[in-house]
Amino acid sequence: MSNNWNDDKLKELQDLYGENHGGEMHDPEFQKVADQIFTEGGTRLAPYSGVPTLLDAPHRPIDPFDPDIADLEVAMIGIPMDLGVTNRPGARFGPRALRAIERIGPYNHVLKCAPVQDLKVADIGDVPFDSRYRLEKSLENIEAYMNRIKDKGVIPLSVGGDHSVTHPILKAIGRDRPVALIHIDAHCDTGGSFDETKFHHGGPFRNAVLDGVLDPTRTIQIGIRGSAEYLWEFSEKAGMTVVHAEEVPHLGIPALVEKAKEVVGEGPVYISFDIDGVDPSFAPGTGTPEVGGLTTREVLEFLRGLKGLEICGGDVVEVAPQYDPTTNSAHVGAQVLFEILSLMSHSKGIRK
Repeated sequence: MSNNWNDDKLKELQDLYGENHGGEMHDPEFQKVADQIFTEGGTRLAPYSGVPTLLDAPHRPIDPFDPDIADLEVAMIGIPMDLGVTNRPGARFGPRALRAIERIGPYNHVLKCAPVQDLKVADIGDVPFDSRYRLEKSLENIEAYMNRIKDKGVIPLSVGGDHSVTHPILKAIGRDRPVALIHIDAHCDTGGSFDETKFHHGGPFRNAVLDGVLDPTRTIQIGIRGSAEYLWEFSEKAGMTVVHAEEVPHLGIPALVEKAKEVVGEGPVYISFDIDGVDPSFAPGTGTPEVGGLTTREVLEFLRGLKGLEICGGDVVEVAPQYDPTTNSAHVGAQVLFEILSLMSHSKGIRK
């Protein structure tokens, strides 16, 4: 027996853990989480059982035209619409795919929180659409819905859908004051109109700036790469900060975190995560994959470094599950959703 291990230490562990169940902890922080997960007898809900919701949050059925959610701090919302895609469709199935992912949370060991338990949060279902065929009409539906959420003083955390859905969300959130943006993506999405519309998933942030709801000088776009660079002139002209994917390893995540904080400064910040910001080796299930992207570890480290910002909303978009039979893409999307919700639990913008 080693010098570091003896019968007294064994006896100590036996006394502490010999007869208790997995929900009995000696660390008060861990016990607080376990008390909300385990029954008194030591049982916890199986992750594959029950009705699936985003991050296993409580389901709150609502009237979408008069939502009774004033008691919530955060509302998680599905936006199953992908009429704005320029390549492969399928992100309309993103919300359903993320709801089906199990074993995300409950505890964030880096940010020291259990956000679904710490916040007053619920999955309030999907945005209802008047038409499955009309893009512009669908965006109007999203904006009207998000205005009703904002009117209740609740922060939206959304799952798309393609990236065109972020423009109407920002129109609601930034209607009184332009917000800042932290944007992880392979593409800047600041392109102009083509094929007779400007409301596609390649242009939401140009539209939001021109509508006066997004402050480009407080916007940082991270992970940009691919052959569409020539389309993103607006980002530079408007004063956005663009960090290309190939810059990230040389810059390092801690420096990138500080750069992002410097850019967004004080005030409300929106976080938008496009799954194609991650390299397709990690998440192939998307409509516009670009090789050479961020790793999942880089994304998680970066997001966790944003603790303390005033988060006014967020989204995870462009998960198209049918291109990924492994479900990895939806798993990555759900984990990022969890990280954004964790940031919200530390946010100055949450109405405690």
